[in-house]
Amino acid sequence: MKPLKLILLLVFFSIHMAHCQQKPVESPQISSSPILPGADQPEIYLPLLTGKKVGLVVNQTSILTQQDNLHLVDYLMKEGVKVQKVFVPEHGFRGDADAGEVIKNDTDKRTGLPVISLYGDNKKPTATSLADVDLIIYDLQDVGVRFYTYISTLHYVMEACAEIGKPILLLDRPNPNGDYIDGPVLDPKFTSFVGMHPIPVVHGLTVAELAQMINGEGWLKNKVKADVQIIKIQNWDHGMPYSLPVKPSPNLPNDLSIRLYPSLCYFEGTDVSLGRGTYYPFQVYGYPDPKFGSFSFTPVSIQGMSKNPPQMDKKCYGEDLRNEPLDHQFTLKYLLKAYELSGKKEAFFNNFFDKLAGTDQLRKDILSGKTESEIQAKWKPSLEAYKQMRAKYVLY
Repeated sequence: MKPLKLILLLVFFSIHMAHCQQKPVESPQISSSPILPGADQPEIYLPLLTGKKVGLVVNQTSILTQQDNLHLVDYLMKEGVKVQKVFVPEHGFRGDADAGEVIKNDTDKRTGLPVISLYGDNKKPTATSLADVDLIIYDLQDVGVRFYTYISTLHYVMEACAEIGKPILLLDRPNPNGDYIDGPVLDPKFTSFVGMHPIPVVHGLTVAELAQMINGEGWLKNKVKADVQIIKIQNWDHGMPYSLPVKPSPNLPNDLSIRLYPSLCYFEGTDVSLGRGTYYPFQVYGYPDPKFGSFSFTPVSIQGMSKNPPQMDKKCYGEDLRNEPLDHQFTLKYLLKAYELSGKKEAFFNNFFDKLAGTDQLRKDILSGKTESEIQAKWKPSLEAYKQMRAKYVLY
């Protein structure tokens, strides 16, 4: 064999052996496994329900994704669990009631179960309504934003159960906005049903983590502590995106609306439309004046979504945000732009704005002409303090 051919053959053989000795690349375990919310782990929670009379805090999001989206109520009844009643939050049992619409006590036609409203005159379960249950199951899909009222319902359920010694079994679900933390931390002076805890607008917690924080920080009335057992999510952490299998409320129809929700919901504190009365709410905004933008839409009454939306039947001009990326994060730029275009000064805001913001400082800063970066700089110290507190309660 010629020397050159021999050298080439030896080089090839060496490269081949080195390649064969490399370990094969393995796919990460998390990415190859399905995300399992608490409800999808019945092998853990069913044994805890044997012989128990159960009440459930649920709505249309309370499903088992691994069982063809079977509703938790239907699944538990099929398994012979003694379900006594259903407690429901804003938007009702089937999730088709308008934002702010009073939910009434009822009987579910499908199951015959009593349905008790926790949205309306009575937002907290009464001792009487809890008397005939041994434990409460809480399973609601949250979106990780302070003014989304399912976590306010969580607070009152925890408080009511703590006061009479009833345990809670909390089936945790991923937070679709759980990958970051931002916005002003609520000033307790502005506590309301759209802001019950001193946490930022985008709080970076699952409901189970928040439940631990509520207990740990003594936020329940008289500092009572609820007995909460958590069924953790499997194969998910805060850095992972999560696409909701069911819309969590009538006007959050897709993943983008959920990501834009923290930024656009501030328009609820103004008379600017954020797309309620269209089939793309929380993905556009506008006002009945062409100076607000070249994109136009007309809000109309839509049964099951928005019966009487702001600026109904008026042509609104503004921005179409439906091409925004799905990793969109909280920003004030839309609010500040609309404020400047309006020229209304103080009249731009309604009485709801400070409750949404959780402070009156944001409104005052906007009125004084501060930029987004200047406003955000004021949040940093309280956000850093919050992050340190949050670290004690993170599960994922």
